[in-house]
Amino acid sequence: MRTSVMVALSAGTVITGLLAYAAYFDHKRQTDPEFRKSLKRNNRKLAKVVKEEEEAQGAAQRDAIKAAVQRAKEEGFPADLEEKESYFMNQVAKGEGLCAEGDQQIEAALAFYKALKVYPQPKDLISIYDKTVPKEVLEILAEMVAMDPGLNLGGSFTGAGAAGADNHGVE
Repeated sequence: MRTSVMVALSAGTVITGLLAYAAYFDHKRQTDPEFRKSLKRNNRKLAKVVKEEEEAQGAAQRDAIKAAVQRAKEEGFPADLEEKESYFMNQVAKGEGLCAEGDQQIEAALAFYKALKVYPQPKDLISIYDKTVPKEVLEILAEMVAMDPGLNLGGSFTGAGAAGADNHGVE
């Protein structure tokens, strides 16, 4: 026999076996109440494991965010107006670069947070961030702002409006 015929027969056999198993599984699922119960039990266990995993990842992310904010506070922020302007521009550029890469969201949010700390009108900058920063990074940034009681925004983080949206520079 030729190789192509053998491959075709093997593929046909595998496909026939898979179809027979699918038919058996469907029949068993429809007719056997114990089988249905065990499927439901397994699905509930899987959903519980997934939920616990998501909660653990969320807690780990919150810890990483808290550590990043603490690290930024320990490093300090410039006091001189010219230094603040340079620092602001560097941090915004760094945040935009990290957002473009897409794999370092906490570091990108940290750069935007640092820029926010030295900006003279944080509420105006947040309205710009709402329009330009990816949602995932913006959510992390919101958590960072919430962890910093010294940052006075005087309102909600998102949906700050268009006030100052065209004011991209430092005053």
